[in-house]
Amino acid sequence: MNKLFFRILTISGLLLMVPAKALAAEGTVTFEMLKPETALTAAQAALERCREEGFQATVAVVDRFGGVQVVLRDQLASPRTVRTAVGKARTAVGFRTNTTDLVSVTDHGQPASGLRHLPGVVIVGGGVIMEAAGSLVGAIGVSGAPGGDMDDLCAFAGIAAIEDELEF
Repeated sequence: MNKLFFRILTISGLLLMVPAKALAAEGTVTFEMLKPETALTAAQAALERCREEGFQATVAVVDRFGGVQVVLRDQLASPRTVRTAVGKARTAVGFRTNTTDLVSVTDHGQPASGLRHLPGVVIVGGGVIMEAAGSLVGAIGVSGAPGGDMDDLCAFAGIAAIEDELEF
């Protein structure tokens, strides 16, 4: 009888703990993050695509919070491209949209035009969000190509290089 009582007491105690853990989980959040190696692979692929097109550029990859993970500047890319590439990536991740998509909605006279004046915001093509399984994991920014559309081309090449490593 003592063993039976102890077993019932143990099982009851374990069952009481389950809801406590479920309640604790409601106060937290989980998310996906890029590994540094994955960010580096994306940056290298984007830089390689820019080189194939004849562009000297800088590529930056940031995590979902805008923290810089990788910056690669080609040897002849202007030093200003570093700040611009990081700004494009941070802008994309901060607004959860590609910077090319922000160009028209923030144009002069548009309701969102004030966004262009926020510190650190860079609204020109070349900042592209990175998602895995429907979750934002970071962004890639490219600067140095002759126009935002060409920066986008390089950024998308970087994302294509890591698609197999992420659950897209």
